[in-house]
Amino acid sequence: MLSAFRSVAINVHYGRKKTIIDNFVSKLYYRASFGILLVATILVCSRQYVGEHIRCIADRGLPINAINTYCFFATTFTVVKHLNESAVRNEVVPHLGVGPYVEGDDAVKRHAYYQWVPFMLFLQALMFYAPHYYWRNREGGRMKELVNGLEHAYLSLTTEDIKLGCGTTVLSRKKARQKIMQIRNVFINRKYINKSWTRDFVFAELLSVVILGFQICITDVFLGGAFMSLGPDVLQTDGSSEPSPLDLVFPKVTKCTFRKYGPSGSLQLHDALCVLALNIVNEKIYVFLWFWFAILCVATLAAVLWRVLTVILHARCLLFNRTVFGFANPQVLDLWSVITVTKECHFCDWLFLYYLAKNLDGFVFRELLLSAAVEMSDVPPENYHYASDDDDEEDER
Repeated sequence: MLSAFRSVAINVHYGRKKTIIDNFVSKLYYRASFGILLVATILVCSRQYVGEHIRCIADRGLPINAINTYCFFATTFTVVKHLNESAVRNEVVPHLGVGPYVEGDDAVKRHAYYQWVPFMLFLQALMFYAPHYYWRNREGGRMKELVNGLEHAYLSLTTEDIKLGCGTTVLSRKKARQKIMQIRNVFINRKYINKSWTRDFVFAELLSVVILGFQICITDVFLGGAFMSLGPDVLQTDGSSEPSPLDLVFPKVTKCTFRKYGPSGSLQLHDALCVLALNIVNEKIYVFLWFWFAILCVATLAAVLWRVLTVILHARCLLFNRTVFGFANPQVLDLWSVITVTKECHFCDWLFLYYLAKNLDGFVFRELLLSAAVEMSDVPPENYHYASDDDDEEDER
């Protein structure tokens, strides 16, 4: 029968299970947020350096290309006294912030941030990836090394290893048992490894929280203090109002003053009206980021509360442990082993055990938990024996 199983297993293809070393909220940071910001960077770059990002109207005789380039890099501006929506509605000025002014007397608001938007977005993407990069390097593949070879331990029925497709190997019964005992010894006898593993894991989580707060603050500073209220402004806009409150933050039409010398050497000032097409893209990106950061804040708060809950209840509540390990590995049903192991666990060991449960097959983790419980308990249950003891007897025959 085993030979028949072997011949069938060789021709069956199994996907390699990826080792889990983080949680859902972490993936929101280094996958979703990193990907969103990279896509936003590409969109802005395609508009800013490939498409037509700025278009200016100036006096006749002035080279338009030179005006466009100058106004883009020398920054455009709006007049503060004309940043009045009622003035636009009453047709006092043609556009928000665009109208007559006296240089040096009237306050102006310069808009230079749009030059730095792609660099800022790319930097933010790297910052969101930083906690995962730190954790992945500190973890060093320790979890993967421990569980490697046990992904399909429920198929360990033969006396020899079986190689499947995709580089997957089903260990023999003896090697599978040895691997389980190795993990048990690492968990019980080398707890300092669990401590360093958990410390780096929790530090990466805290680093993510700090980075999210820092991201929100620097984005608000980058947009001149307007980012915090961006979401409420959008929700309060009915979509038909002209101009939109967002035009204060992302003006589509601005002013620019081009200076050059005349034939006799006198300084000439030329007024230009510039249309910032790139701000249409910038506006959509930062509105989306406001709501995305709000989602991240809610998810991060939930993750922090969950981590505090695990620290408090991991060694105190059987129902909590039964529920947590039940979700991590549905086949963990032995209450005695759960009670015995968790009550002896420091939080560092408990978290390490939790991720072992998420990465191991149910049969393997049940064996690991039972053997660890027997090792930790002074009075193991009388009817306890390894599920694979019978296999040892068969091997000896």
